[in-house]
Amino acid sequence: REQARLRGSVVEEDTEEWQKEPSFAGLERVGGVDLSYPKGDDSRACASLVVLSFPALEVLYEDCRMVAVSAPYVAGFLAFREVPFLVEAVQRLQQEEPRLKPQVWHVSVSRVAKNLLQVDGLVRDELHREQIRSLQREGDMFPLTGASGRVLGMVSCEDYNNSSKPLYVSVGHRVCLETAVCLVKSCCRYRIPEPIRQVHKQRAEAGGG
Repeated sequence: REQARLRGSVVEEDTEEWQKEPSFAGLERVGGVDLSYPKGDDSRACASLVVLSFPALEVLYEDCRMVAVSAPYVAGFLAFREVPFLVEAVQRLQQEEPRLKPQVWHVSVSRVAKNLLQVDGLVRDELHREQIRSLQREGDMFPLTGASGRVLGMVSCEDYNNSSKPLYVSVGHRVCLETAVCLVKSCCRYRIPEPIRQVHKQRAEAGGG
C-alpha cells in the first residue's frame, strides 16, 4: 500500500526553470546517494552521500558512515531497508551545509543502473539482448516498455575504455524521462553519472564494498 501511495505521488514532468534550458542553465549542484555492504556481512552498510558542482562536477561535500542494518532483505522492498539511512545523510547535509542542497539527486540502482531491474514484465531475454546488441554507437538508445505498455525508462549506449555498455535510466520525480536522460549524460565523465561514481569511490575508500 505504501509503495502504491508513493508511486501515485511521483510527478513525471519537468517542474523547474533550469530544466527548460538546453544547457541546464541555473542548475548548480547535483547529489548522489547509495548504500553498500561489506562482502559477507549484510548487517552493516556504508551510507554514502556526495554533492558536486554543475557543470564542473567538482566535489563540494562528502558524507560516508557505517550503519547497523536490522531490517531483513525482502525482494521488491529494498527501499524500506535502506532509505532511512540515506534520509539521515540528507538531513545531516541540510543541517551542516544547507547552502549546498542539490537541485538534483542521482540514486544508484533505482534511477540509474548498469543492469536491468526486472519489473512490470521486463526480463533479460533474447529480445532484450538483441536490443542491447543493436546499440552500436555512443548516444544510441531504445525505450524500456513494460508488460503494461508503459515506457519505464531508456537504455543508452555509453562508451568507456573503448567498450560500449548499456546504462539504464528511469524517470524521476519532477523530471520527465527525456530530461532525465539528457541530465544523466551531462553528468557522465565515464560510464555512470559522476555523483554515483563518486559515491562508489567514497565507499570503496571507506571499506564499504
